[in-house]
Amino acid sequence: MIYDNAYYMDIFGVSVPLLEQLCREALHSGGDYCDLFFENTSYRDLLLRDGEVTSGGFHVDFGAGIRVLSGEKTGYAYTENTDAASLKAAARAAAAISDGITPIAPVMDDGGRVGRKIYKGVPNPAADRYPILQDWRECGADTLVPVLERLKEKVTARESRVIKVIAMLSSQVSDILMFNSFGELKYDTRPMGTLAVSVVFSDGKSVQNNHVSRSFRMGAEMLDEALLDTLAAEAVRNLDDRFAASRPKGGKMPVVMGAGASGILLHEAMGHAFEADFNRKGQSIFSDKLGKQICSDKITIVDDGTLRGNRGALNFDDEGVPASRTCMVEEGRLTSYLHDRISARFYGVAPTGNGRRESFRYNPIPRMRATYMEGGDANPADIIASVRKGIFVDEFSNGQVKIGEGDFTFYVKSGYLIENGRLTQPVKDINIIGNGPQALADIVAVGSDAKIDNGAWTCGKEQSVPVSCGIPTVLVNNLIVGGD
Repeated sequence: MIYDNAYYMDIFGVSVPLLEQLCREALHSGGDYCDLFFENTSYRDLLLRDGEVTSGGFHVDFGAGIRVLSGEKTGYAYTENTDAASLKAAARAAAAISDGITPIAPVMDDGGRVGRKIYKGVPNPAADRYPILQDWRECGADTLVPVLERLKEKVTARESRVIKVIAMLSSQVSDILMFNSFGELKYDTRPMGTLAVSVVFSDGKSVQNNHVSRSFRMGAEMLDEALLDTLAAEAVRNLDDRFAASRPKGGKMPVVMGAGASGILLHEAMGHAFEADFNRKGQSIFSDKLGKQICSDKITIVDDGTLRGNRGALNFDDEGVPASRTCMVEEGRLTSYLHDRISARFYGVAPTGNGRRESFRYNPIPRMRATYMEGGDANPADIIASVRKGIFVDEFSNGQVKIGEGDFTFYVKSGYLIENGRLTQPVKDINIIGNGPQALADIVAVGSDAKIDNGAWTCGKEQSVPVSCGIPTVLVNNLIVGGD
């Protein structure tokens, strides 16, 4: 949602002259750039357990962060009060942190300078990617609790082996105001709603569990019956296979990754290595690969902040840069990193709208938004049929990744053996082990069924931000499957 600028000025008790004064104060020691980030976020959560709402909460996070760049050094300070005195104190603190460093002249072109105004104009409500039809802040428990109760009823009606249902609803609405030393003023109101359900099942011999979620940058209008039906159906999906699953023999073998949620491996094992700060510091395996062919020409990988209502969508990033669709890998060639203003200045390119922060307490760094692989030309059924012996996986859970080397380990939540081109025995308790760049190079088939997963994905990289991920069905020739 984008209101007029007076709405945001009133919330934070500021004016354009005060914002300009704060920038001058922050740059009095000679810094070359300053930006201000104001945030007013309302959080609400409810949890239903054993048929009753057993916990819930509401709180507000309010304040402003001030950043000063001086060459390669960053000064950052924040305040939980936005009165003029507190803001000026934060500006002086940020200036002091960055003081005493001689600015380093970066290589730049006209598209990527930090030192000039490059994003003119005011936010356009007609281009808003997350309009709010029903504001979460205006919804009481009498509106929201029945949603959790209906979700629980829909789950139990579908499956007799249910022994426990935990339904969770969380929401937040963030009023954001940004200003910088170029005079760029940006603002918007960012909603987020997340509905999730965890279910425990028993067949009298063993216990299984499942967790499913949906999260969107939308208001409470997202809570329709279709969403509840979808979550209930997914919560009990393939339950017989979960009870029948066994641990297979491990080894190196082909792995087919199912469309959608398998994109978390793409995000973790490859996406982070495309973030420009890791490459600028020489910590990524792709630091010297820009412009080079790194995988099959069937592969195109995108990071997109423009998907309407998506969990990773933004009108502007947290530096006031308009969100964009950034093609990182195009037909197998590495074409772009994900940039904030700092890395864009270093590389002499335009920022890509990937400067993100957890809250006003943090300075922005390059982060993903909605990261996915575009679809190819292969029939997903033909991909499976091409494998004589391997593993099909469609859900991952916990994983570990070493950004520099690209090595990863992921736990498989749901999968099947592939034997002579057919899905056979469901599997459990296995890990997929490999190297991100090598796995990317080993993809030999890309399905036509590209899908973005709308689960409640959260990325942690020093700080947490909401993201989404996606992938079509793909065949990776050689990965290590950790089994018996």
